[in-house]
Formats: sequence, C-alpha cells, structure tokens
Amino acid sequence: MKTKQELISAVKTQLALEYNCAPEDFSSNENIITLQRNSPKRRHYIDGAFFFQMVTFGNNAVITSNESMHEWLKDYVKGKSGHWLFEHNNLMDIEKKLNEYGKKLSQTHHMFLPYKEAAHKETSSIENQFEIKCFEDKAIHQFYEGKMFPNALCRKFDPKRPDVLAIAAYDGKEIIAMAGCSADTPDLWQVGIDVNENYRGRGLGTYLVTELKNEILNRGKIPFYGTSLSNLASWGIALNCGFYPVWIEISTIEK
Repeated sequence: MKTKQELISAVKTQLALEYNCAPEDFSSNENIITLQRNSPKRRHYIDGAFFFQMVTFGNNAVITSNESMHEWLKDYVKGKSGHWLFEHNNLMDIEKKLNEYGKKLSQTHHMFLPYKEAAHKETSSIENQFEIKCFEDKAIHQFYEGKMFPNALCRKFDPKRPDVLAIAAYDGKEIIAMAGCSADTPDLWQVGIDVNENYRGRGLGTYLVTELKNEILNRGKIPFYGTSLSNLASWGIALNCGFYPVWIEISTIEK
C-alpha cells in the first residue's frame, strides 16, 4: 500500500487538473482563485466544468469559477482563512452571490483516504450469518433497474465513471447490503455503501466497505470515500474501515 503522503499527492495531482492550478497550491497559505477548466481527465460528475467549485485540505482554499465571479471572490476571500470559507455564514454569502447567476451551492463533500488495511472485527459473525457475493463490471448492471443502492452504485451505467466492483450481503435470496465503487478516474475509485434499514447496526457496512477497500488496494488503485457533514453513520463506517478525512469540496447546481 502507498504511504499517506503518496496517496494525498495522487489526489492533489488529480484535483490540480480540475481546479486549474498546481498540486502545491493546495498547501499554500494564500487562498487561490483560478479560471474554471474543463479538463478531459477530470472526474465526470457533470457535463462540462462547474460554474464554481471550492476545495480545502485544511489550510487555504482553492476556488475555480467562471471569470464573472473573480473580482467579487478576490475581495471576499481577502484576509479569510481558507478552511473557514466552508463555515455556514461564509457559504451563505457565496450562495447569495451565486444566486445572481442562477446557481446555488450543492452539499459539502467530506472526502476520505485510507491510512491502513483495516482488519475485520466481526468477520466470522458476518460470514456465518450472511452469504457474501462479489460482482464486477457488466455483472453490476443487473442492479440498476431496481435503484436499491443509490450510494453504492451510480443511477445507471456511466462510461465516464463506471461502476467496477461491488460486494453484496444476502440473507437468503434477498440482498440486504451492498458496497460498490465507481472508477471516477483510472486510479481513483470512489466507494459507497447501502444497508437495508432492517439490518443496520450489525457491522455489515463496515465489513463490506473494508472488503471492498482492501480489494481496491490489492489492485493497485486508490479507494476514496465521501459523505456529508451530518451523516454520522457514514462517518463511523469510514473511520472503522481505516479511512481518515483529507479534503472537503463544494460545487454548484442550477438554482
């Protein structure tokens, strides 16, 4: 497994393509504003570039946006610590400005990287109770129609960020939990998890995410995990599986 610094460096190299900056800019003491860039090597979450997108690794903020916002942004972020721009009062000010362009902010995305290959605490218990099955590539497509796994899988097959691996737990013939990952880039694979509400609290989420994370690492890829600020159950799974918080992002959607 790569070291923590090697993993962070790989993420910064990827984000530099998307934020139109240099990887070292994410470690600067100054907030940085760049012109939005539609890199062909970006993570494909929307068609084209975001109107506004902001990221912090805990120190400064790097913001990429439409040029029409640059003058206002430069004035607004002056003298502010970058990571504090993600606090509610500052996001409200940014949202108000974005409304003038028919945009609004999406939720904040709190992103995690692995720091160890976590061992299972309840492996025998899970494997004795439930059947575990793995699926790859086209074998995953059978699960799109039911839309039962909105966090583990994409809504439909997306060739720009295809679902590549999934691990499911069965109780009899029923799938009661699934962890899946999409290849958001060739090397960065995003992990998600869904657990049937009747089976939560049994360690299924931690078991499946750990299995998936370790398999991604075994394939020489980088697993990353994202969740919202208030989803404490999801945070708990991430931490239990050997992930730790590394960066935070926010972008825009249509108003």
